Amino acid sequence: QVQLVESGGGSVQAGGSLRLSCAVLRYTYGSNCMAWFRQAPGKEREGVAVIYTGSGTTYYGDSVKGRFTISQDAAKNTVYLQMNSLKPEDTAMYYCAADFVIESPGMWLHTGAFGNWGQGTQVTVSS
Repeated sequence: QVQLVESGGGSVQAGGSLRLSCAVLRYTYGSNCMAWFRQAPGKEREGVAVIYTGSGTTYYGDSVKGRFTISQDAAKNTVYLQMNSLKPEDTAMYYCAADFVIESPGMWLHTGAFGNWGQGTQVTVSS
């Protein structure tokens, strides 16, 4: 079981920035990637970004490409999501996830591919 703890959420005006953190407090062999998902009220959970921790390969959801950046600090067992040019439609609960997922542009987008989730951190963007 992987224990994940998110932080860094908050309220910001449109055009602003936030950086989310996901700390891995307990790790078990087998996970090869960490991802960020988000879920707005009444909507399905959607993939935001993923980083494959061994290769450093990253993929992004179409709605955040060019605005969000996922990165990792292996020494701190932490993954970050830098969010710039935030829009009101980015408002959601953001979740960190980890598991072994085949490295490809699309496999990580399926929430069912991840068995380890954090509790989430709320991001609210006002216009």
